Amino acid sequence: MSSYLLKLYVAGYSPTTDEVIATVRRVCEENLPSDCELLVINVLETPEVAVRDKVLATPTLIREYPLPVRRLVGDLTDKRVVLKALELEN
Repeated sequence: MSSYLLKLYVAGYSPTTDEVIATVRRVCEENLPSDCELLVINVLETPEVAVRDKVLATPTLIREYPLPVRRLVGDLTDKRVVLKALELEN
């Protein structure tokens, strides 16, 4: 099992979605151990996953592991906001 498991829920792909994905990947690469797993889930393709995980808006980033679970909903283009939500910022 990875030290970190992140799930990023998006609704389709657009330039903004690409920016969100790039920001979260950058956080993984620069601030998390090499065994970070990032799953990008398009809720338009797999809405049942969003329903199961109670995702009501996109983009949503969920840190599944390590516990406790953390959720961040909304603008994920600011790396500092993502770091703070994942409790990685001092």
